[in-house]
Amino acid sequence: MPADTFVLRASLSDRTVLTAREVLAGRRRNWRDGLAFAGPAVVASIAYMDPGNFATNIQAGAGYGYGLLWVVLFANLVAMLFQALSAKLGIVTGKNLAELCREHFPPAMVWTMWSVSEIAAMATDLAEFVGGAVGLSLLFKMPLLAGMAVTGVIVYAILSFQRFGFRPLELVIAGLVAAIGLSYLLEVVIAPVDWHAAAWHTVVPQLADMQALVLAVGIIGATVMPHALYLHSGLTQARIPARTDTERHGIVRASNREVAIALAVAGLVNMAMVLMAAGAFHEGHRDVAEIATAYYSLTPLLGGAAAGAFLIALLASGISSSAVGTLAGQMIMQGFVGFAIPLWLRRLATMLPAFIVVAIGVDPTRALVLSQVVLSLALPFPMIALVHFTRRRDIMGRFANSGPMHAAAVAGTVIILALNLFLLLQVL
Repeated sequence: MPADTFVLRASLSDRTVLTAREVLAGRRRNWRDGLAFAGPAVVASIAYMDPGNFATNIQAGAGYGYGLLWVVLFANLVAMLFQALSAKLGIVTGKNLAELCREHFPPAMVWTMWSVSEIAAMATDLAEFVGGAVGLSLLFKMPLLAGMAVTGVIVYAILSFQRFGFRPLELVIAGLVAAIGLSYLLEVVIAPVDWHAAAWHTVVPQLADMQALVLAVGIIGATVMPHALYLHSGLTQARIPARTDTERHGIVRASNREVAIALAVAGLVNMAMVLMAAGAFHEGHRDVAEIATAYYSLTPLLGGAAAGAFLIALLASGISSSAVGTLAGQMIMQGFVGFAIPLWLRRLATMLPAFIVVAIGVDPTRALVLSQVVLSLALPFPMIALVHFTRRRDIMGRFANSGPMHAAAVAGTVIILALNLFLLLQVL
């Protein structure tokens, strides 16, 4: 590749920082210039559109129609709060959540958190790689392990964009997010959706039976993912280094807007998943619960366009979430250990266990269930640490959480952890 191409790609991030500083100084006011602040929340939002969400939302729509749409909305609002806190932590301190844990907690706790978080990152990659492999196997009829290998190659290629700075990777992930969103826009256009019923159930809570409760807990309890909390702080910590509190305030405000928009898009995609499943499967096909079954059922029910859009969304989700999960894993490892580890080794350590689990013959569905159990066990560590750090004025200064914000964060933590415990008991 010509040298000038490398310079062009490397300078894209520099131009983004320059534009952001011009906006902060008030010298640029065009709305397009404000896009310089967009990126971290878009990348983090992939955690809310991964293959695990596909499976859960398909079950919700097929089994209960529009009845659990309010759960998706509630889960998304909680996600906005905690992703905003994670982003603010990185912006204000210039450090990510893992690094702050290493600096402020006792060594024994740090090593425990690192071990648990690393296992959680591996479990995340397991779920994401399996999802990507399922999509490739449906498209090309290839074995699951071969699909994982292809996914791994694509993921490594996507992550290689990091050598050119933060912006190219953000744009690649944004493109995959757009593919997911447009695919599900097509789905809801094709599917016979009862929009009146959908609007009603979005704002009126109801639970038809105990199984609906278990499914609702699964949707909410798996919303705030451990790797997303670590990742978002890492994406913002050095993206646009703030030189004054005034600049920090401007960056935090822009970050909050991006979180609201990016997570709203993720929430709409999840709602679209439920709408599609409700319209296609609820009447006569309520037993549809797996991704492959949903794909094969869509063609006779809604036509090839719906099945194709579903497959495009699944592939984009599996590939992008695998890349983001691996990125989070390498960030967690580097942040906790505090010394340089070769990048290829950090990525390999996060990705390899997923291949081993599938290679030894573990059923993919069982593997997904086990990964969710691991994530439920790991979630308390980063969640409590995030609430703790963002409340401390010696760390956050005037950006520390206010009383009402802290109360909301504590309430959200208690709810999410209680639901995770309930889900864990149901699975075990």
